[in-house]
Amino acid sequence: MILFQKKSFLLILVLLIVSSCASKKDLLYFNDLNIKQQDKTVFSEPKIQVNDILSVTVSSSSPDLALIYNVNQTNATSINGYLVAMDGTITLPILGKIKVQEITTLELEKLLVKKLIDGNQLLNPTVTVRLTNAKFTILGEVNKPGTYTFNEQNISILQALGYAGDLTIHGKRQDILIIREENNKRSYMTIDMTSKKWFDSPYYYIKPNDVIYVNPNYAKIKSSGPIATVANLFGVISIAFTTILLLTK
Repeated sequence: MILFQKKSFLLILVLLIVSSCASKKDLLYFNDLNIKQQDKTVFSEPKIQVNDILSVTVSSSSPDLALIYNVNQTNATSINGYLVAMDGTITLPILGKIKVQEITTLELEKLLVKKLIDGNQLLNPTVTVRLTNAKFTILGEVNKPGTYTFNEQNISILQALGYAGDLTIHGKRQDILIIREENNKRSYMTIDMTSKKWFDSPYYYIKPNDVIYVNPNYAKIKSSGPIATVANLFGVISIAFTTILLLTK
């Protein structure tokens, strides 16, 4: 009888150890990555959205004439740049109100150059447009959750995770949620970081105002809910059972 009890206890102990250990494939990134393979990158330039702040710099063969276009429109605030209004427009000196929502900064540069030339405003104009308040929010099982700004033209999800100090050990690498708002629509996508299949998706590069949420894995959920209480109780019973076995040996 005692031998049977010992075997039962050892079986339970082994099951506990196995269930508490995370699989290697659950923790490592890109398990299916072939280091000898080369893939093409897929990048789509983000579109300008309401509440974006744009830096617009105009230059030409006549610097004095171009100077007036470089006066920042602040809409009576301390914003250093052109704030995209709720109707999707910005207002520039002389050129007036211009619709910028849902076009890229490159497209806006070409549009402004055309307006300056067609209106005989400047000789050989050059326009540079930059988004100055690009940001994303990352929450959940990362080491430094929060909202981060970036100055690059584009950054990948991997870089975004780097801003947040990477996932914690409790982050569910197969279930990373990305929430994106474009053209008055909200879309959702889940990423499996243990695979490279999402590299070719439109979500490899994040876009301004993206929200990234890292779900907790089962171990974290188990340790913070009713399951944890049951597990703790089971642990106490196991210790008591072991003590009885030792005393009756």
